[in-house]
Amino acid sequence: MTDVRPAHAGTDGGVLHTLFRSEQGGHEQVVLCQDRASGLKAVIAIHSTALGPALGGTRFHAYASEEEAVLDALNLSRGMSYKNALAGLDHGGGKAVIIGDPDLIKTEELLLAYGRFVASLGGRYVTACDVGTYVADMDVVSRTNKWTTGRSPQNGGAGDSSVLTAYGVFQGMRASAQHAWGDPTLRGRKVGIAGVGKVGHLLVEHLLQDGAEVVITDVRADSVARVRAKYPQVTAVADTEELIRTEGLDVYAPCALGGALSDESLPVLTAKVVCGAANNQLAHPGVEKDLSDRGILYAPDYVVNAGGVIQVADELHGFDFDRCKTKAAKIFDTTLAIFARAKADGIPPAAAADRLAEQRMAEARRV
Repeated sequence: MTDVRPAHAGTDGGVLHTLFRSEQGGHEQVVLCQDRASGLKAVIAIHSTALGPALGGTRFHAYASEEEAVLDALNLSRGMSYKNALAGLDHGGGKAVIIGDPDLIKTEELLLAYGRFVASLGGRYVTACDVGTYVADMDVVSRTNKWTTGRSPQNGGAGDSSVLTAYGVFQGMRASAQHAWGDPTLRGRKVGIAGVGKVGHLLVEHLLQDGAEVVITDVRADSVARVRAKYPQVTAVADTEELIRTEGLDVYAPCALGGALSDESLPVLTAKVVCGAANNQLAHPGVEKDLSDRGILYAPDYVVNAGGVIQVADELHGFDFDRCKTKAAKIFDTTLAIFARAKADGIPPAAAADRLAEQRMAEARRV
């Protein structure tokens, strides 16, 4: 049964309607949080604890409305359940979103208040970094609860989880190349990366070392400039629309916010493979079939971007980077297994991944 705690007196019916819509995936608990003193408004969504405590990051974003923030938390937390299941972790799925522009409202007081809400869940939810939050933020959040990962090594954590996230996406891309072209390398392939922030710029390095040609874009000019300064052989284009139309593009890697694969982007997408770090890349149900019908191989986002959650989960048991990297390397095998299941069942890879994740969660519930 969903647990709803009011965010504030002005919460409208639209937010509550979003919470209880059955198609959102049957979440166990949704907490709407507010701390007036610090200005905190946040949503913590726990989708499932069938495999263990819900694990997922904290996103800090300027949402257009509270309902949009709730919907994002619901979608992201459900994705974390599936991601953790296929990553072989003993964790369910959860996610938190803090509402507001982090450049304008993020303060120590606000992060400490958020940490107190995490503490109030008594270990049902374990948090970490996500878009708009960083290791330094998790160090602050952890001061008011013991269920915070993604902390700095100086504070008992593993540091930046984007390192293994990028590594895992690269392994998923290698598996995609194996399935599509019979060779697990991107050498000689043209790869377009939309978003070269925390994960995307690290993915650039893996691809260049593997011999790929890389094209990038980002809404932040400074992010593009940073990559181009380090790797002048990388080509930059104006925006994502230009990127997906790039002639000779083999792989499209969405590495920014979700919804990259939509009714608008699919008809002009030139790549034969989609494999990136962004969460919730499919704008709506049915896009996965449209990709398949067009002959575009889609590596499910929550499978290939699981390297970061593998790292933060390990932090709870005494972090060991080499052990985590070995686990993240298995994303290659998991991705290939999903493609094989999709082919055997005659379904898109996204549906095959869902079936495998649901199977593991169902087995855990029976136990």
